[in-house]
Amino acid sequence: MWRNWSGYVSCPQARVVTPGTHDELVATLREAARAGLPVRMAGGGHSFTPLVASTGLIVSLDGLQGIVAVDPQARVARVRAGTRLWALGGALAEHGLAMENLGDINVQSIAGATSTGTHGTGIAFGNLATQIVGLSFVQADGSEIAASATENADLFQGGRIGLGSLGVISEISLALVPAYRLRLERDRMDLEECLVRADELVARNRNFEFYWMPHTDVVQTKAWNITDAPADRHDWKRWANDVLLENAAFGALCGLGKAVPALCPPLGRFCASLFSRSEQVDASHSMLATVRAVRFNEMEWSLPAARGADALREIRALIARREFPLMFPLEYRWVRGDDLWLSPNHGRDSVHISVHQYRGMPFQRYFDAVQAICLNHGGRPHWGKVHSLKGRQLAALYPRWDDFLALRERMDPAGRYLSPYMRELFGLA
Repeated sequence: MWRNWSGYVSCPQARVVTPGTHDELVATLREAARAGLPVRMAGGGHSFTPLVASTGLIVSLDGLQGIVAVDPQARVARVRAGTRLWALGGALAEHGLAMENLGDINVQSIAGATSTGTHGTGIAFGNLATQIVGLSFVQADGSEIAASATENADLFQGGRIGLGSLGVISEISLALVPAYRLRLERDRMDLEECLVRADELVARNRNFEFYWMPHTDVVQTKAWNITDAPADRHDWKRWANDVLLENAAFGALCGLGKAVPALCPPLGRFCASLFSRSEQVDASHSMLATVRAVRFNEMEWSLPAARGADALREIRALIARREFPLMFPLEYRWVRGDDLWLSPNHGRDSVHISVHQYRGMPFQRYFDAVQAICLNHGGRPHWGKVHSLKGRQLAALYPRWDDFLALRERMDPAGRYLSPYMRELFGLA
């Protein structure tokens, strides 16, 4: 059985195969084609939508790990699709290189993270897929096709965020930057002050985001900037904050809120009272990622940057009615616009609003209400996070939607990479 990280999505009937080489991957796909089995791909299991769900074959990318080649002059690395981000950061650092930006966590595969539009924060940086300069796809018959800005350019534009519907990505080439260290400064701020000063804070820092705890008036801000200072030691204080306080203790409080939902507001206020100022310095791949051991389900929306603050205020008013037992903070980030066909940031600089619910607690009514607010502000859903949009609704949000559907039909005319969920998503019969 395959199950995603939160346990929300499971596939009890699917067969899971983990090819360890390119030849094994080709043989697996050819066998599936002969048997008429639909195929879906799995990376780190951190999508909360049923993108991977299948009654046929699930191809795990976990056996396709590591760097294939590095060009230090061009600052480009070719990596296998299943390479986990946590492993990639350290491996690139050995070559004096780094990804220019990373997401909030680093346990996803590089193919899974880029194919769903995963991103970090910082208005100067696009989502992770914008760092791709080349892709290799293996098709259902085992043939391979490459894509870049100069080779199969339409596949390059449409395939960097392709939701696993164009073929199995086997390798990805990434544009890199020289390795760098970051100073992370955490602080406490009034929510409304943070929203009013947001443009200033975003412009002043390389990366900036904040977390707002429901039922409070305060946020925890996080600001990262490049530094020449030496990296901090990984001592007991850092372990106590990252593992003991932010995960073990917070998980225990979430468990209490799940058992007694009426306690969620005061427990949230207690958690917010712990927001304080701190600093850390480390390599970029370590400093941008956060340990997330407490499991949850998540919804996330990309909105035009100018609409984010008003949307958050409406979500705050929604939560103030106390219809939902909430323990998790809301996350608020900035992402640069791009021209990728299925990117939630297509054509606009964006604010991303993420809402969460502790695993095992009800979330559907809460997420539905947040979805309605975000849609009213021009929102587009994160492909890997819970949402209920399908077909025509999505077509209205993405200017290149029909172009992507035509590309998908050309790449996979037999529909080998479709599932019932993917057909509904694309509005296919």
